[in-house]
Amino acid sequence: MSEIRLKDIIQAALLVAGEPLTLERLGSLFGEEEQPDRQVLLAALEEIEADCRTGPMELRCLDRAYRLQTRAEFAPWLNRLLAERPSRYSRAVLETLAIIAYRQPTTRGEIEAIRGVAVSSEIIKTLSQREWIRQVGTKEVPGRPALYGTTRAFLEHFNLTSLGDLPPLSELRIAAAEEQSDIMHADDKRDTEADTEADTEADTEADSDGAASADPQGTPIDSL
Repeated sequence: MSEIRLKDIIQAALLVAGEPLTLERLGSLFGEEEQPDRQVLLAALEEIEADCRTGPMELRCLDRAYRLQTRAEFAPWLNRLLAERPSRYSRAVLETLAIIAYRQPTTRGEIEAIRGVAVSSEIIKTLSQREWIRQVGTKEVPGRPALYGTTRAFLEHFNLTSLGDLPPLSELRIAAAEEQSDIMHADDKRDTEADTEADTEADTEADSDGAASADPQGTPIDSL
């Protein structure tokens, strides 16, 4: 092997790869005669992880693949480098993704049974194009519907090491309930403000009508 240290070669590869790299991919960087074994690669990765503990980068393992990424606390500044605004997804898209993540492998019909509404082909297409889900097989029932599961890109985007890092469903239900409560409180506040504004306008109009019924000297018109 050249005088360049193994750790530096691996770190450089992780920086430019643009995707997580498995141990097999990292090993393929080297010729047959100098190819390091698994334990040597893992030792180099441990060194890289240790070096990153005091800097803005961190080494993450995603589904048995490794990548270097910036720490989450730097996101507010790094987001300003993005030329495009982040995509916004509808509630239907996110609900469908959540069901697939927690119930995988699952079919479109099973998703519809949980959501209570039809899942459009556009939703499945959006999630597939984003590479967050993929077809992982077919269910052995009449019609053989497609079974969907999440991908490594899904883990990467949501900064998860594995599906075991998904929050418990109880936490999601609490978050959803709090969100719905906030929406209802916001609606109530808007309704209250609208009613107050309407009452103020009505009082103003009443005062104006009262002023119009008197002459400039303050003498009631009816007494003339």
